[in-house]
Amino acid sequence: MHTTFAGKRIVVGVTGSIAAFKVAGWVSSLTKEEARVAVIMTDSACRFVAPLTFAALSGERVHSALFAEEGAETIPHIQLAREADLLVIAPATAHTIARLAHGLADDLLTCTVLATRAQVLVCPAMNSQMYNHPAVQENIEKLKGYGYQILTQESGRMACREEGPGRLPEWELVREVMLQILAVPDLAGEKILVTAGPTREPLDPARFLSNRSSGKMGYSLARTARRRGAEVTLITGPTALACPPGVRCVEIETAREMHEAVLAHCRQASVIVKAAAVSDFRPATPFAEKVKKEQADLQLSLEQTTDILKELGKLKKKAGFLLVGFAAESHNHVAEGEKKLKKKNLDLIAINDIGSVDTGFAADTNQVTLLDQDGISPLPLVSKEQTADLIWDHVVRLLAKKNKE
Repeated sequence: MHTTFAGKRIVVGVTGSIAAFKVAGWVSSLTKEEARVAVIMTDSACRFVAPLTFAALSGERVHSALFAEEGAETIPHIQLAREADLLVIAPATAHTIARLAHGLADDLLTCTVLATRAQVLVCPAMNSQMYNHPAVQENIEKLKGYGYQILTQESGRMACREEGPGRLPEWELVREVMLQILAVPDLAGEKILVTAGPTREPLDPARFLSNRSSGKMGYSLARTARRRGAEVTLITGPTALACPPGVRCVEIETAREMHEAVLAHCRQASVIVKAAAVSDFRPATPFAEKVKKEQADLQLSLEQTTDILKELGKLKKKAGFLLVGFAAESHNHVAEGEKKLKKKNLDLIAINDIGSVDTGFAADTNQVTLLDQDGISPLPLVSKEQTADLIWDHVVRLLAKKNKE
């Protein structure tokens, strides 16, 4: 696995802001994802949230004093700096940013930052006027010059009742940036096209034909590919999901729109993953007006949509991309997958059992079987995000093999 927190040493530096209480939730989430979390709190931070809170959530002693007698023989700022896989400062106040920008080492947190070789992620949080002050902006630029990563500010209403930039970013974004930093960039330089979600084929202005796809698997593939360094375009049907950070999203609705979008982007891609559940049929003649119940004909005439995956299979040799397909099957999974692998001229197919509660539509977990020219690779039942990483592991091996040919 390339993009999980499991076993990683994350040092979290908490400074004196009302937003410190939000970071307690971050520590809890990191611990649940099996990260080893060490928390450093400044004196000001301890006035907002009790160290006991972070100790309980992390399962470790909270560090605050530079000259604490307990553990003094380990030289805490050196030990924490050496152990860190990533050092996150959140919330980072204007005062802390200024001290870091000028290389001060007057407390445990600043000493640890100066001593670490790990990437430092700074999440500023302060009043909008403070954030916009030229001195703060100059200090932030200095930190960028030192190689620290500064997470883009969010705008919104703050505790001081003002609106504007300065809000602490939400955990979903912070988590994604942290995972990008920790990931092995083995997809760097690749341009990846992923399709996701269902399509909707209009019957009339109020009704459509569709399927139960949630888009979760395709979005997980796009998100994890971006973490691993790829340039990712996601062509997505209608879903309730937010576009993954750093991913270019192209929204479509019908199978025809999906077909047009894929053809417009496929020749720039080095890898294409067709995870969308594209409708196989559409109403032959959609109605311009809503059909009234008493006027409805109970027989519906359908026509087939274009087989996008088959078209890509014909294009892939000339265009030079690696083609990955999905097969959502309810029986004879491997046999049906083998047929589709050959018929559609795929490099890899992920066969998904849609009949199980744990692996069907809208589930957060998945268990797929990978099939390529070299054989079958069953994957374990894990989250869709972990499944996506395992698929990318396989794709990385296929790319290496292709490059040797």
